[in-house]
Amino acid sequence: MATTASLFAQSEVSIESPPGPRVVGPLLKPFHLEKRVVPPARLTNSPRLEQLVRGGNLYLTVQDVIALVLENNLDIAIQRYGPYLSREVLRRAEGGGILRPTDQPVLPGPQSVSLAGVSLNTAGLAGGAGVGAIGSIVTQVGPNPPNFDPGIFFQGVFGHQTSPQSNAIAAQTSSLVYSYQVFTVGYSQQFVTGANAALTYQTAHNSFNSPNYSLNPYNSAYLDLQINQPLLQGFSPAVNRRDIQVAKNNAKYTDLQMKRQVSTTIAACLNLYWDLVSFNEDVRIKQGALATAQKLYEDNQAQVKLGTLPAIEVTRAAAQVSASKEDLLIAQTNVAQQETVLKNALSRNGLESAWLDEVHIIPLDHIEVPKTEDLKPVNELIQVALENRPELQQSRTSLESQKIMLKGDKNALLPVLNGFVELTNNALAGPISPIYNGSSGPIDPFFVGGYGSTLSQLFHRNFPNYSAGFALNIPFRNRAAQGDYVTDQLQIRQSELQLQRAMNQVRLDVKNAVIGLQQARTRYETAVTTRELADQNLKAEQDRFQFGAVADASLVIQAQRDLSTAQSGETQAMANYTHAKIGFDEAIGQTLELNHISFQEAKEGRVARQSTIPDNVPGNRR
Repeated sequence: MATTASLFAQSEVSIESPPGPRVVGPLLKPFHLEKRVVPPARLTNSPRLEQLVRGGNLYLTVQDVIALVLENNLDIAIQRYGPYLSREVLRRAEGGGILRPTDQPVLPGPQSVSLAGVSLNTAGLAGGAGVGAIGSIVTQVGPNPPNFDPGIFFQGVFGHQTSPQSNAIAAQTSSLVYSYQVFTVGYSQQFVTGANAALTYQTAHNSFNSPNYSLNPYNSAYLDLQINQPLLQGFSPAVNRRDIQVAKNNAKYTDLQMKRQVSTTIAACLNLYWDLVSFNEDVRIKQGALATAQKLYEDNQAQVKLGTLPAIEVTRAAAQVSASKEDLLIAQTNVAQQETVLKNALSRNGLESAWLDEVHIIPLDHIEVPKTEDLKPVNELIQVALENRPELQQSRTSLESQKIMLKGDKNALLPVLNGFVELTNNALAGPISPIYNGSSGPIDPFFVGGYGSTLSQLFHRNFPNYSAGFALNIPFRNRAAQGDYVTDQLQIRQSELQLQRAMNQVRLDVKNAVIGLQQARTRYETAVTTRELADQNLKAEQDRFQFGAVADASLVIQAQRDLSTAQSGETQAMANYTHAKIGFDEAIGQTLELNHISFQEAKEGRVARQSTIPDNVPGNRR
């Protein structure tokens, strides 16, 4: 049985063709049913997840999160089958089968347990409601495509008939016994022009007990070639190959759908990671606030005992301690719940694994807000987004497919005119019957012979038949075809408008993302200033209270609250900046590129880069 490591050494989704005995030759290869096996779905996590655990903690960097998402996230794993499904539908279309749906909607990805203070401007992004692809094309209107897979037909019939005769003079026997063996083999093939050709060979061995037959037993045979060619409706390679062309476009569509899912899920999980970083920082802030409140409470108790402070100040300080404990509990709850959400997004079996449920996530990266934003002009960013956003590429591909399908609708408006040609060669040969009584006249020596004489007559075309003709069918009014043609034209116009609307939304997304990123930076800078001023104010109030400038500690308590609020606001502003940056990357369609994500690795479900834990983390001994 394969180990987990060996399973993840290969692509997650594959269609295998196991080697086996060669039972068919090159002539029969087109008719060989290839053995193709789809491996079972992986329900276990990649080894990377356990490799990043030390001492009950899961140590994660941003790149580790990305690698684990690509290897283990179920939303991506589900979408990973889309390209393979579309390629099988293409295989089906190349054989003449109609298209089948393979669309799988893009799932929005997990969200943080708390978005307090976080501004999201992603309504038009992959996980939002603004921009959506038109959809892959699976409709079939117009002439049915030819079956491009050839076929061979075999038939054997063996019979014996005994017929009592009312006129013994005609049959020269009172009981006519007829035995026969008939073998038929045929080959049929349809072509891209819509033509259908069939070559049929039939041979029969006949035997009678009547002396009326000069040749007995005898062999009869014929070789028949029939060709039918549509001359109006169904006569066009572009029409007959339209399903194949659309299937190829649908394969591109599912690749882009996969790219959208990867981008959406990666963005969502990065938000989870950075929010966990900010939640951990908020816990540190709340712990500091509790420690400050606890110290004030203890100092007040000491001053009350000395009689330099009224007892009410102890009560006020105790109330602040209680409020700080509640704030800390809420912050710790956010961390615990956020860890649960993130672990579920990074694993295939969620919290089914007891060891994963028990470990704590330790983020190794910290939020860093750059001093300046090196942004290109908005017009350039919009152009990048219009070229890179997979939703727009999908819509363009679908629109192209709709136009291809319209050819079939237009062709269906034509009358049905079919031409046909049939060529048949006949043959008859056999030995002279030993009981022949001469009732049918003298024996023609041309027909006397064995099976070789039969074949010679066929290939020398001694007894040929020819026929040719046409069949014309003109439907009056033809309303169904007219309705289909105009309906699909109207839907194409709708799709063109939808594409234009999507492009407008992308322009809006980019502009809003730029504004959001700039505002997030400004908000962070303001939050830093607010926190610095709150810190200065607390120190001033503490000095005034300590040296007796004020008689009660209410101003100190309020200053402590203000500082805690300002520190939390700074942390939220940093988280808001990460959301704005991730949203900006999505808006311009460069989430994968900017995070150094290989789409090939995303499709295979395995990341070549190895993850390591720094030497300085607790419990990491080498």
